[in-house]
Amino acid sequence: MKPKNSLERVLAVLEVFSEERLEWTPEDLMRELGYSRPTLYRYLKTLKDAGFLMSTRNSGVTLGPKVVEMDYLTRRSDPLVLLGVPYLKQLTAAYSCTAMVLRWYGSKILCVASESSTRNPISSYPRGRPMPLGRGAIARSILALLPRPRLVPLIERNLADLRAVGLGDTADDVLKSLRKVRKAGFCVAYGEVTPGAVGIAAPVVDDRDYPVASVCVTIAGNLVTGAQIDQIGAEVRRVASQISADQASGKP
Repeated sequence: MKPKNSLERVLAVLEVFSEERLEWTPEDLMRELGYSRPTLYRYLKTLKDAGFLMSTRNSGVTLGPKVVEMDYLTRRSDPLVLLGVPYLKQLTAAYSCTAMVLRWYGSKILCVASESSTRNPISSYPRGRPMPLGRGAIARSILALLPRPRLVPLIERNLADLRAVGLGDTADDVLKSLRKVRKAGFCVAYGEVTPGAVGIAAPVVDDRDYPVASVCVTIAGNLVTGAQIDQIGAEVRRVASQISADQASGKP
């Protein structure tokens, strides 16, 4: 969908930056976004003056210090971070693992807080790195609670990955697999996101039981038995439910 107004057009400049493309030249931005040169340069000046972009030595632009400043403020204000970190510390005290809270927004899953009690943390997705929707326990713990009209298009867009991890050949097959996740209250995935790691995740919901986040423990597969995975799953489910309740009660 093309941006409709000036604000959306300015924000679209920021949206093109990704892990795969960290720097853009004005010429590439004009081709990518379809903006005229005067319009693009006006937007670039606005974003640079505000600190969201900065110039590079290659006559390009990349994200600027304002993004770092806002990340600091987010760490101090995001309720999921403030509520979640004490529970993550509980999980990492009980198991040699990495424990994370991951926020669901738009069509992305993003780690917002993590703790680790292992010397070499088993996780490919630190804070701020979007996670795949078609693989892993985190994605399935959230997808399983989405209403069907919202869920089916996401399944269809990620069907190749979902099929590759054994959730089924069709969207209906995947829906059946996700119903099992919903019934269990947590999801387990083996090496789907990080090789050698078991991911165990449960959803955090708002007061309408709509998923807003996930709590996940990742642990080396050689450290746990099937019975221990079930035990961790029950604990992760408890923590996710407690964070959901804390949010609903307005707990600071």
